[in-house]
Amino acid sequence: MRAALLYSAAGSLLLSTLTAAPDTEDRTGAAERRGTAVAAARAKAAGITFGPCPDAQDLPGSMQCGTVSVPLDYARPDGRQIELSVSRARATRKDPHHSEHKVPRQGALVHNPGGPGATGLYFPLIGLLPEWKRIAAAYDLVGYAPRGVGRSAPLSCKDPEQFFDGPSQAPSRPSESYKRKRVAQARAYARGCAERTGDALRHYHSLNNARDLDVLRAALGEERLTFMGSSYGTYFGALYATLFPAHVRRMVFDSVVHPGPGRIWYRNNLAQSAAFERRWTDFRAWIARHDDVYGLGGTAREVLRSYERASARLAAEPAGGKVGPGQLQGAFLQAGYYDDQWPHRAHALSAYLKGDPRPLVEQAAQHPEAAAEAENSRAVYLAVECNDAPWPTDWRVWDRDNTRLARVAPFETWDNVWTNLPCAYWRAPRQRPLDVGTGPGELPPTLILAAERDAATPYDGALELRDRLAGSVLVTERDAGAHGLVGGPNACVNGHLEAYLLEGRLPGRRAQCAPHAEPKPAAPDRSGAVERIR
Repeated sequence: MRAALLYSAAGSLLLSTLTAAPDTEDRTGAAERRGTAVAAARAKAAGITFGPCPDAQDLPGSMQCGTVSVPLDYARPDGRQIELSVSRARATRKDPHHSEHKVPRQGALVHNPGGPGATGLYFPLIGLLPEWKRIAAAYDLVGYAPRGVGRSAPLSCKDPEQFFDGPSQAPSRPSESYKRKRVAQARAYARGCAERTGDALRHYHSLNNARDLDVLRAALGEERLTFMGSSYGTYFGALYATLFPAHVRRMVFDSVVHPGPGRIWYRNNLAQSAAFERRWTDFRAWIARHDDVYGLGGTAREVLRSYERASARLAAEPAGGKVGPGQLQGAFLQAGYYDDQWPHRAHALSAYLKGDPRPLVEQAAQHPEAAAEAENSRAVYLAVECNDAPWPTDWRVWDRDNTRLARVAPFETWDNVWTNLPCAYWRAPRQRPLDVGTGPGELPPTLILAAERDAATPYDGALELRDRLAGSVLVTERDAGAHGLVGGPNACVNGHLEAYLLEGRLPGRRAQCAPHAEPKPAAPDRSGAVERIR
């Protein structure tokens, strides 16, 4: 009932001052459809010349890299072009169970890991893992960096040397002065995006990511696309399915963003903050069940008091001069995505409160050498989400909605606000979100994977996408909350993935898998390293 109340609170927040969005897809859709067709035809003729990757010394020889050219603006396909970086590992054709048996090649499997702002260039390396060898035998594994990411016409909104601001605070009840400071920072970041990128900024959005995917399909020589999208990758994958249903062979949607036009993106972020509160409770309950290992409290409430005690101590004196409450919150937010991090995070918190800050500093400190990549990722994230849809432009709306939500979901609410607030002051035109959906027979059957307690992409998004894509099938991992199920620890989920990709076989419309095993608690050995308790 508690979770239902949280989702109800997020869903009922008023969005009265959203800016009007231009009907972009209706107004310029015809020109952009023609531009996509022109770009795809050129890409098909040119193909992709694969060779050694730029950082080949760190990569196995089985992975090669190349580029594909796409228009910055699909309404002007003869205008400025940008280069997207692409990686590929050829299908091995080797059956891992019968070495003498040659596996038929099924084409390319293209993957996007989400974000927005994440690179997929290292995806082909997954074929080296035992769990992926059957899929790697049948498919060329293809990854790429979407527009704006890494070497693909990279975006930047701020000097990376000034990007990390740790140690930082993370008040769950921010003062008015703190709010004014964060509003000023959001305005400055939005201004930096506009000044550093100019008029090109408007072309970094999800509709163009979907169009880029079709050009990549053509460049790979694929008549129909086999695609696997995780997290944000499910959203523009759903846009692709809506825009180009005849170009789809198979599609996997893993941990689904709610695609409803009214949820993109402001309301989705409210729902995410509510869902993280539930997952944070799950994590604390797990720590409490292992109080004999961590000593942080025998109930979820007692663990929360331990966490708050650590946060207050870090506010007064950052650990190692690097980790304040903001870095602590960031580290524990990551544990809300991936429960395999729970033992390490719990150990770090326990050790810190017992006088040893080293594990916490190791896990939570920001690393200057990663600043450029982190700033690029954030710039793309904001460019895409801010451009995709209308956002409230009045700070009072954000303040009202999130003050209300933070009363029941304090863990992530304000951090989510500060992450997305530049969208209130964005200087590029907004898109009107496409109404995702296909009718019976328009799209081949697709596979949707979701965990019931996923916080980053709440479960109702998977239900919504299943209803919008006719013929899609949803596989649910019950009573679990890991974000990103593909290739994870659940053999049932992975079995459905293999059956679909290798044989085109799907289960019933709403298949279910039992949850994967909870992580084992961990304790430090005599050297200080963490070992799992069996």
